[in-house]
Amino acid sequence: MKKAILASSNQHKLEEIQAILSEFDYELLTLDQVGLGDLEIIEDGETFEENSLIKAKAVSELKGMITLADDSGLEVDHLNGAPGVYSARYAGEPTDNAANNKKLLEALNGVSEPERGARFVTVITMLFEDGEKIVVRGEVEGVIGTEEKGTGGFGYDPLFYVPSIGKTFAECAPEEKNQLSHRARALIQLKAILADR
Repeated sequence: MKKAILASSNQHKLEEIQAILSEFDYELLTLDQVGLGDLEIIEDGETFEENSLIKAKAVSELKGMITLADDSGLEVDHLNGAPGVYSARYAGEPTDNAANNKKLLEALNGVSEPERGARFVTVITMLFEDGEKIVVRGEVEGVIGTEEKGTGGFGYDPLFYVPSIGKTFAECAPEEKNQLSHRARALIQLKAILADR
């Protein structure tokens, strides 16, 4: 079984991605498991693709192993794609989900529903020892609500309303969200590419 590093210590991400990779005989390890739990990576890219690659390269160069990294965020049409790569720190440092949601609601105050279109984006980069690179992007379209609804999920989930299912991500059961999420859509593409290698 080939070992690969996930450039994250997030257990939820690990489980979601491991479920896909196990089919291809990969064992995924977190940063903590490879002794890089304290690694600070400066994500100064202007796109999700750039930040995902920055993370993958940083870990790959230190460990010389297959590395996966993802970068995710929310793009709001009325805000010209903001908060984008700054989604986690939209309201400043330290990151604060409640403050981010409050700032987003204030930025869209008085904006009508047709103008509140948004999408969650995930870009996953898989970097191999020989420099080969797989980059996939998953998106899910939605609308930013005028108030928070639901108690599940995290981040902007209580504001992200998905018309096709008639509720916010925070109102979804975890299994339901995982089936239609931006990360799930990126992983489906990754799975297809790995199957063809």
